[in-house]
Amino acid sequence: MPTRPDNVVLNKAAAIERSLRRMHQEYAFNPALDNYTHIDAMILNIERACQAAIDLAQHLVAENHLGAPQSSAELFILLKKANMLSEETTRAMIAMTGFRNVAIHEYQELEIDILRAIAEKEYKSLISFCREAGVEININPPPPQNANFKDLTPKNIPSPLAGEG
Repeated sequence: MPTRPDNVVLNKAAAIERSLRRMHQEYAFNPALDNYTHIDAMILNIERACQAAIDLAQHLVAENHLGAPQSSAELFILLKKANMLSEETTRAMIAMTGFRNVAIHEYQELEIDILRAIAEKEYKSLISFCREAGVEININPPPPQNANFKDLTPKNIPSPLAGEG
């Protein structure tokens, strides 16, 4: 790894951080994973985080002249062979790449249990990947909560016209 991450590394890590935060926000609103709008938003943000990680891996492979990978998964294998990634992170990133491919190409077969596992635990592999790429990202997921929209009835929302006569 370079001692000082370049702008591409920093920008991709920032994209991963943003996407993971958004995923956690959506999960906090719908921990039961029974609302398709929140599920879709979660999946979209996981896809974005995975794609940014793939882009970051591609950049590192190219910058370090590690070879010409034939797949996204091979990017992480090349980084591992160059001792730039741990075995654990390599395996986790290959799994994330697989999730991304299923989400993009076979959405109807996506298992909710896998989505829950990513939201609760497996997202940490993206944090580890960024750390091993030389960038610390900070993800503090909000605790799951049931969104209670019944308090947002018109009588409880201040009118923008209040006070006008």
